[in-house]
Amino acid sequence: MDDVAAPLRPLARTEGRRRRRPRHPERLIAYSFAAVVLLGTVLLMLPWSVAARDGAPFVTAIFTSTSAVCVTGLAVVDTGTYWSPFGQVVIMVLIQIGGLGIMTLASVGLLLLGRRLGLRRRVLSHADKGAVGVAVVKRLVILVATLTLTFEILGAGVLALRFGFSYGYDPWQAIWHGMFHSVSAFNNAGFGLLPTNLSPFVQDWPVNLAVMTMIIAGGLGFPVWLELREHGLRDLHHLTLHTKLMLVGTAALLVVGALATLALEWSNPATLGQYDTIDKVLPSLFQSVTPRTAGFNSLDYSQMHEETWLTQMMLMFVGAGPASTGGGIKVTTFIVLFLFIVAEARGVPDTAAFGRRIPVEAIRQAFSIAFIAMNAIVIGTLIMLTDTHLAFVRVLFEAVSAFGTVGLSTGITPSLPDLSQYVLVALMYLGRVGPYTLALAFALRQRPLKIRYATEAPIIG
Repeated sequence: MDDVAAPLRPLARTEGRRRRRPRHPERLIAYSFAAVVLLGTVLLMLPWSVAARDGAPFVTAIFTSTSAVCVTGLAVVDTGTYWSPFGQVVIMVLIQIGGLGIMTLASVGLLLLGRRLGLRRRVLSHADKGAVGVAVVKRLVILVATLTLTFEILGAGVLALRFGFSYGYDPWQAIWHGMFHSVSAFNNAGFGLLPTNLSPFVQDWPVNLAVMTMIIAGGLGFPVWLELREHGLRDLHHLTLHTKLMLVGTAALLVVGALATLALEWSNPATLGQYDTIDKVLPSLFQSVTPRTAGFNSLDYSQMHEETWLTQMMLMFVGAGPASTGGGIKVTTFIVLFLFIVAEARGVPDTAAFGRRIPVEAIRQAFSIAFIAMNAIVIGTLIMLTDTHLAFVRVLFEAVSAFGTVGLSTGITPSLPDLSQYVLVALMYLGRVGPYTLALAFALRQRPLKIRYATEAPIIG
């Protein structure tokens, strides 16, 4: 009897391990983000995390921790004066973890230790970084680490030199400000150490170009960089549809955003109106890049026209690319929806781009994500309106900024009641974890139907 049972024990243990493996890796991603948010909250509540050494209230700590992990940038207190150096380091680390993804960072650690990535780790990293094939996860993880270090080190160097030689920062202050803003920019976080964010550098081309470059680089998405490294821009024919849509969509949105800001704020004396014609270009470009989930600002958003706020909300809602450090419904989701509507208007049965037909499953996922996003923003705005007496457009701007993990604000964030702050916490978490988690969940749960019902169409429109 023992001889028969002995071979079965390893099999039973193997089956037990298989059963314990997460059947839905997207859930583990969501749980991991929540755990890091809670850990960051505890650390920020410590007395030595606050400059006044009296500890941060729970609502302030969880709001800041969520904003950092979800790479949003919304803040109820001034990052540079309220938090101590230790608290600022905690925020920077949380930004790095949230921007690159928890499972991706764990995979990087394993590779640095010389260990192989098993199938389970590849599946989780695949879930953490979006819809890329499990087979290329190792290459993607290596690229993530290399790309991140390269951009953040170069960005920190440029910013530190500029802060030190042009603005009189002492060496250590220049280095720290350069590091913090570089990590914040590449991860599309938008946290700054100055009370007015990047407004003091509104006409500083090196600072603006460095920050914009890192924002765009982080927002393109790592699968795009993986393809560009393998094929380059000279071999555009071999690029996938995803990469082509991301490159074209990103360029189009940047141009449209810059022209909209330039036109709408041209004569506003509180923003672009105070500058000469040539000096209006840089702020307009910067305000086109930063709503793509970055959250930095070089102009005072509280003084902008409501029409400009609307265009900024549209950019924030779209966001950056899948498997990137940014948020929003994602550029490819927006383009797929746009192409589908164009095809419907033309009476064309297929939705296509660059000689490729987009499958119905991708269109369904795009509609699902956009629908959930809009409803989350509407519900969050409704709750905040009942909790405050602020203008509707300002509250809506705040809700869109939170869900898009952008961090831009019309100046109302510090004055919001606790309930509204918790609403923003929920929107930031959903906006960061929700879209790609939902996309993965929808993709993993594709299963054939055992039966199909007879077709009957209701009246539409």
